[in-house]
Amino acid sequence: MTTDDTLVLRVAGRPVGRYVTRPELPGVLSPRPHLHPVTTLAGTAVTELSPADHLHHLGVDVAVPDVEGHNFWGGRTYVRDQGPTELDNHGAQRHAAFQLRDPDGFVEELRWVASGAELLRERRTVSATELTDTAWALDFTFSLTNITPDPLSIGSPATNGRPGAAYGGFFWRARKESTTPDVFTAEREGESAVHGTRADWLALTGAGWTLVLAGATDATRQDPWFVRTAEYPGVGSSLAHTERLPVPSGATVVRRVVTVVADGRLGRSEAAALVRKAVSR
Repeated sequence: MTTDDTLVLRVAGRPVGRYVTRPELPGVLSPRPHLHPVTTLAGTAVTELSPADHLHHLGVDVAVPDVEGHNFWGGRTYVRDQGPTELDNHGAQRHAAFQLRDPDGFVEELRWVASGAELLRERRTVSATELTDTAWALDFTFSLTNITPDPLSIGSPATNGRPGAAYGGFFWRARKESTTPDVFTAEREGESAVHGTRADWLALTGAGWTLVLAGATDATRQDPWFVRTAEYPGVGSSLAHTERLPVPSGATVVRRVVTVVADGRLGRSEAAALVRKAVSR
């Protein structure tokens, strides 16, 4: 079912993701289009929406805590020498139009608005592809263009003085379960070993499911991974890890992340093979 506000992604006729374009959320959560629920082909949910631990986590989305001081992540803002602070600085991502809308994907235009002004215009391209009988791939590309006459920059709590908190960009909030999920790359294993590192792909495995995220362009692969498993299960690709990311007037930042969504707990070789297949498409 598709309405003006939602779109259901399908793979081989099966629903695997619900995309909400105009969520009814309070401003403090930085309202933005998002995917939830996202499921495996067998129907296991692998996202969570507004969980109690972080109400501003919205399934799969693009969320940035600092665009020239405006919060497009939701919740508190990290202020240097002060810590997490409640500020009236929240922005919103507003759905403008679908350029393309099919059962297996869409192309969308969004406007990033804060304090009554549009700062960024985004073109978002999302597609869902069957890989095997038990795995499919979510291909997610976002292009952010600075449409203001002035330079902008993207930051994170890490660039504002909080070590290890370089979140901001593509983000996947997984479902919290009774046991902590495992996380690994081709060479590392565990949250402390993987967090903040660069790797072609990263796998998160839970109770009967696996997500394998991969940067699908050179620029995306240069972004370190943000990883949480102990506090909550979430993985993102960091746009601003140690330095702010400048976006001159008229310039565009493009990132592409491909995620394999699989039933079962995959090992390294299976994860690597599936993600190679997904990215090559």
